[in-house]
Amino acid sequence: MNPLTIDKQFFAALIAGDAQALDHILVDDFILVDVMSGSEITKPAFLAFIGSGQIKFESTEPAENRVRLYQTTAIVTGRTQMKGRLGDAPFAASSRYTHVFVDQQGEWRRAGTISTLATHSSGLLQVRS
Repeated sequence: MNPLTIDKQFFAALIAGDAQALDHILVDDFILVDVMSGSEITKPAFLAFIGSGQIKFESTEPAENRVRLYQTTAIVTGRTQMKGRLGDAPFAASSRYTHVFVDQQGEWRRAGTISTLATHSSGLLQVRS
């Protein structure tokens, strides 16, 4: 499977709250940089948080996904709109993300995620593809 397919599986596992599927997708030393706080979250902490039900994703809508391949590394960039609940409080967020994948024994697995909140303004620079 290619990294974009694995990315879709990741988002589906988030909505399902499937910590076992996420465990398979993520490398052991996976790091997530949290979109809201900027803090680093390890794989065990991330899986525990998802498995606890403290956070529940109701929808994730990825868009503008692009993949760049470099032999045994792939970088996927895109944006997403997420809705869910954190405890009893609803949340909604739009973000831009970078997902880093590595090929481990012929299987693409996610090694890192960094996200930033996205606004609707164009910002200082506009990148054209």
